[in-house]
Amino acid sequence: MKVFRGFKHPDIAPACALTIGNFDGVHRGHQAMLALLKSEAQQRGIPSCALTFEPHPRDFFAAVNHQNELAPARVGTLRDKLTELAHCGVDQTVVLPFDAQLAALTPQAFIDQVLLKGLGAKYVLVGDDFRFGAKRAGDYALLDAVGADQGFDVARMNSYEVHGLRVSSSEVRLALSLGRMADAARLLGRPYRISGHVVHGRKLGRELGFKTLNLRFAHWKPAASGIFAVLVYGLAEAALAGVANLGIRPSLDPRDVNGGRVLLETHCLDWPAQLGAEGAYGKIIRVELLHKLHDELKYGTLDALKAGITQDCLDARAYFATQRQHDHH
Repeated sequence: MKVFRGFKHPDIAPACALTIGNFDGVHRGHQAMLALLKSEAQQRGIPSCALTFEPHPRDFFAAVNHQNELAPARVGTLRDKLTELAHCGVDQTVVLPFDAQLAALTPQAFIDQVLLKGLGAKYVLVGDDFRFGAKRAGDYALLDAVGADQGFDVARMNSYEVHGLRVSSSEVRLALSLGRMADAARLLGRPYRISGHVVHGRKLGRELGFKTLNLRFAHWKPAASGIFAVLVYGLAEAALAGVANLGIRPSLDPRDVNGGRVLLETHCLDWPAQLGAEGAYGKIIRVELLHKLHDELKYGTLDALKAGITQDCLDARAYFATQRQHDHH
């Protein structure tokens, strides 16, 4: 899959079948839509294209209005979104920076400048609640009418349901915020996962006897937080069982090197000897959050923190042992 920042690139396809959205989490509703897009693109002999925005438009407006609480929690990182879009077989993704200029475009200007001139859209597929243009004034009916007039096809996909529940990024966020990881996995069609480069932390885990792999979650408000039983991919042939903390680590000194930053810190229950002590830095790993053990806790002393982590490791081992029993039956 080709990825473009903005649409002023010589390599962008001159025509495409397009879908537009934030695709946070790339859940089963998104996946169904992208499958339809792919088939329509193939029938027309043109590439499929996903148009997405960074930051999320609601992040942008929350910042402009100094109302950070209105920004949505983020299911996935941009890296994970692009990975999942590629998995769905999208030919190209255009990441459009969402700024004041884009926010001010009227619906007609958005169609003319972005969809037609910028992307050469011949077919546009949107969700049933799609809104676009300044003040969200444009909707499916307007897009359809302009398409008929200006020579591109428009289609909409009704919401996708699993067990009578409408699949949406909001539902995924809700399941993650409540720690209902199995429900989130049903909506996503896969376990909830976060990937990235392993970065250096302050090495406190080592002093405590619990070496951790640290991934930065760039957005300040992840949809999930707390302590989880996890599987880690990308370090050994098989997935490694572990325990992870996703959040801001309230027990640490605020002057910490990563103070206040959202990190996913993962401790592998059994560290592969062939990696050596430093074998993971710079590697790209994927961490699947399978089961929430508890919310983040604030420990008063390092001894209390160490005891807490020891207990989390025991609880994670117990969870994996139970899973193995289920698998054998």
